[in-house]
Amino acid sequence: MPKFAVIIPAAGQGTRFRGDGPAASFRQKKPFVPLAGKAVWLWSAEKFARRSDVIQIVLVASPEDVGEIRKEFRDDLARLGVEVIPGGAERCLSVENGLYAVSPQADYVAIHDAARPCISDGTIEAVFRAAAESGAAIPAVPIVGTVKKSLSEGNLPPVIEETVPRAGLWEAQTPQVFDVLLYRRAVACRDVRSLPTDDAGLLEAIGIKPRLVEGERSNIKITTLLDLSLAELLLKLLENGSRANRNK
Repeated sequence: MPKFAVIIPAAGQGTRFRGDGPAASFRQKKPFVPLAGKAVWLWSAEKFARRSDVIQIVLVASPEDVGEIRKEFRDDLARLGVEVIPGGAERCLSVENGLYAVSPQADYVAIHDAARPCISDGTIEAVFRAAAESGAAIPAVPIVGTVKKSLSEGNLPPVIEETVPRAGLWEAQTPQVFDVLLYRRAVACRDVRSLPTDDAGLLEAIGIKPRLVEGERSNIKITTLLDLSLAELLLKLLENGSRANRNK
């Protein structure tokens, strides 16, 4: 059975979530705010911890928050076997720090946004299986809305430059899962002048084409306070659906 290590990046400052002001503590950052009775990051961490093929979970946090997180979540970290390590100035650098901590026993590394608490067991299973078959896989959903490319001139409001055909366009999600050795090679080849916005971008840069697995629209990323309320509703719906399936 292939073995998976999971990296959960949680080092972002989240200015869109709490406004322009600095956070007074890590408790105001979106991965650590309460959501339906537990911190946001715990929802997905618990799902990964239940899997027998996950041998390691690494939570990557802002360096100034690591000590407080270890103290605040001491029982949860011990219960789930989660390591907490300091991150970097950018997301990809935080993931790189997490990669250094990955066990040599792991065959694959899964990278999952701490702010995506509504990931389903089904999506995790599908992406893990696809990565084990192909070496690299990510969940994504087809773009269904009309996409406009904007044009801005000086201080004028933006205008539409063109309508972009949406055929073949997907919105990437996480967890993004890769063969460990393949991902290490991609990191080693990273162009420091151009940091990717997701982890699959590193592999694309060296000519690897990760497999797309159709995900679920409920796998939202919490960005604003409104998203937090939506996530709570989605978690209730997902739990009700799971309970109904168990009772059949």
